[in-house]
Amino acid sequence: MAGHILQPMFNPRGVAVFGASEREGAVGTMVLANLVEAGFKGAIVPVNPKYTQVQGLPCVPDLLHLDQPVDLAVIATPSVSVPGILRQCGMAGVKSAVILSAGFGEGGEADRSEGKRLMRESLELAQQFGMRLMGPNCLGVMRPCIGLNATFSHNQALPGKLALVSQSGALVTAVLDWAQSRGVGFSAIASTGDAADLDFGDLLDYLALDTQTTGILLYIEGIKDARHFLSGLRAAARMKPVIVLKSARHAAGSKAAATHTGALIGADDVFDAALTRAGVVRVERITQWFSAAQILASGLGLRGDQLLILTNGGGPGVMATDRAADLNVPLAKLSDATVTALNAALPATWSHGNPMDIIGDATAERYETALRLSLADPGVDMIIVMLTPQAMTDPTACARAVIDVVKSQTGYKKPVLACWMGEKLVNEARDMFDAANIPQFRSPETAVEALSYLLAHRRNQQLLMQTPGPALSEQYPDVAGARMILAAARSAGRKVLTTRESKAILNAFHIPTTQTILARDADEAMLAAESLGFPVALKISAPTLTHKTDVGGVRLNVRSVQTTRQQAQEMLDRVRAQHPEAQIEGITVERMAEVGHARELLLGVTRDPVFGPVIAFGMGGIAVEVLRDRALALPPLNGLLIDRLIAQTHAARMLGPFRDAPAVDRKSLDQILMQVSELVCELPEVAGIDINPLLAGELSVVAVDARIELTERMPIQEPYAHLAIHPYPASFQREIVLDNGQVIKVRPIRPEDAEIEQHFVRGLSEETRYFRFMRMLNELTPEMLVRFTQIDYDREMAFIALYTPAVGEAVEVGVTRYSLEPDGESAEFALVVADEWHGRGLGSHLLEMLIDYARQRGVRYLFGDVLLQNEPMRQLAARTGFSEQVLESDKDAIRIMRRL
Repeated sequence: MAGHILQPMFNPRGVAVFGASEREGAVGTMVLANLVEAGFKGAIVPVNPKYTQVQGLPCVPDLLHLDQPVDLAVIATPSVSVPGILRQCGMAGVKSAVILSAGFGEGGEADRSEGKRLMRESLELAQQFGMRLMGPNCLGVMRPCIGLNATFSHNQALPGKLALVSQSGALVTAVLDWAQSRGVGFSAIASTGDAADLDFGDLLDYLALDTQTTGILLYIEGIKDARHFLSGLRAAARMKPVIVLKSARHAAGSKAAATHTGALIGADDVFDAALTRAGVVRVERITQWFSAAQILASGLGLRGDQLLILTNGGGPGVMATDRAADLNVPLAKLSDATVTALNAALPATWSHGNPMDIIGDATAERYETALRLSLADPGVDMIIVMLTPQAMTDPTACARAVIDVVKSQTGYKKPVLACWMGEKLVNEARDMFDAANIPQFRSPETAVEALSYLLAHRRNQQLLMQTPGPALSEQYPDVAGARMILAAARSAGRKVLTTRESKAILNAFHIPTTQTILARDADEAMLAAESLGFPVALKISAPTLTHKTDVGGVRLNVRSVQTTRQQAQEMLDRVRAQHPEAQIEGITVERMAEVGHARELLLGVTRDPVFGPVIAFGMGGIAVEVLRDRALALPPLNGLLIDRLIAQTHAARMLGPFRDAPAVDRKSLDQILMQVSELVCELPEVAGIDINPLLAGELSVVAVDARIELTERMPIQEPYAHLAIHPYPASFQREIVLDNGQVIKVRPIRPEDAEIEQHFVRGLSEETRYFRFMRMLNELTPEMLVRFTQIDYDREMAFIALYTPAVGEAVEVGVTRYSLEPDGESAEFALVVADEWHGRGLGSHLLEMLIDYARQRGVRYLFGDVLLQNEPMRQLAARTGFSEQVLESDKDAIRIMRRL
């Protein structure tokens, strides 16, 4: 199998430094010195035509006559020289380059067009030679475990298990200085700079599979390609913890929003929603970055969220309790049996609750008893044990007692964190906790925050596992009819739909709305009201007036013909007088919705410039901007994602029964959210939706008012390209009939297929497993199982073949998959069929289906590596149009390839 395309950058056999010199303060001088000081064992080649020797190393004028292997070029020369250097590198077979130089059209430069031309030329050369570029305008890369420091930082990094990827080189230098003083090490460090070629998505893809990395730290200032970023982020988060620090949290998302939804949502809100869906944890400070990494990389598991705080001081216990309340971490309630046992073992003055204050003179024995009984309580899921070094306390003995209890846990081990406050008196205890791999923190607040990261990670990992499809309703929507309405509005030169058009779109997706009649004048309004039945609502109809209430354009609960005529005329006169420039179509007359005890909700969609459509839910009504109660989610949605979306809002508390109001019809509410998600998926031309209010009661849920905006231009894209997360491709489910008449169901793989996938691999013969994986393997490792079942449908596909016997559940009998290469045109594929199903034509069906899908997705070449003795696969490939190529890197295998 082919190695990762970034392998030459992070594990190079040799490094060439262009611009290497001995001039003090020069970037090339510092890079070369860092490589030597870090102890890089590969070839170090200074390249500079002005020197024959630099810093004691032989210096060459170019790479044309190089006699040692070089995989990485570090370029510290003026931007105008970079294209020529890249051409030279490409001809010498160098596959990766780090461009430290600036001058490629960054903001504020005098001649930006020339810089951009140089960057275009550099990228074209990189593509021509199959080379990947980091930068330009970056700090460089580090791989401490092999002594690689290809940066101009003044710091050396310690080896460790954390990877750091940052858009800011300045932040990397500050973090390195901070980490070095605290003994924190790194597996890899990358400064992306302007990310003209390699970006977060590429680096995350590499680090996800890097065996040296157990956790990933990201510093992000902005994202260019949301689909690529989330694709890499989700792939990495499935394999190991990812912790994100992002700046500019309070930047306004939109200064002039036409809808309530747009006014409520900022860019940072959307970024948060994207991170949550990607299964990662976000922090706000550098110290939190490393705290989160420590706790998430510790391997602690959680089965619940109930926290117990055990302390020998009341003050620290209260501080921890306050922070838990801030972070919505619930406190555990001790069972009666536990309280009784504690009463027998603790002084009568203990707190008898949570926080559990075991008094300032607590001994090691008291800590041991309290912790052991607390861990045995089924209502306790995690514990923070705190100590303040008081006169009667032995911090070291108490730490030893805590460690002994934690180690004595059998089976599932509940998380226990330590917080020994102070400095000199508790240093030995802290060292003991570190040696025992028990996370320890210096303050109650940071300990609680660490557990909140565990909880957030668990919640977000559940969201990461969700793979909803675009079509979720039992009734198919009238997508064609909806598109005709949108096209008619666009043809009329309008980007904002009328209320009637907006409601028609909602109706096409089976979203209930109030019946609406447009009246041109007060007399027509009177007739419309009589036809609909009283009471009615009157609303001004003027496309340019966004918020009708603000201009006096709404009258509710109108109960007679006479009042209808009077109110309609007054409304028309008032709005015309106040807004003479507005094009007023008339008045819409609607029957007042009868939903029972109504709650006013907001359901909307806005289009983020980076992440695309975002769905918002919260409290609605005229005070929506004041209340600012909303939660966001990226489409597509499913039941679990909808539950999480609603639960994040204050509106969620209103949906259940309270006072004399029964609970709302939650099934209908969930269905409407599902339909809005489907609408967003199927209609990329929709830029925004405002359903405010969405009236929800115990009888029904109805969209009372609606407004839909269109994009500036009609998108011409492949299906779902406007979404940041590709939906589950449910439309590619098939039933195939084999040569013997057996019916097999083939569908894209899902995360919940992990168990049947593992069972399938275990059931393969030893030879078949060896043919598939090219090594001896009895079963899939947990990491492989995640990679094979939790795939990104944007760049991967796996079709599993299922057979359902007359008695019993469906079993997997075959699987084929491909993974897109970084060039975006070629993909590596694999195919395996259960031994007892060989010779029935299943392999041919699966391979043809994979080829068809890959062709639709724009893949131009499919290739795979096959062992020479795997004759059945070679014959199948030949029948399907694949050709064979010799693999110089592996004499036992050949490469099969087909142009699609």
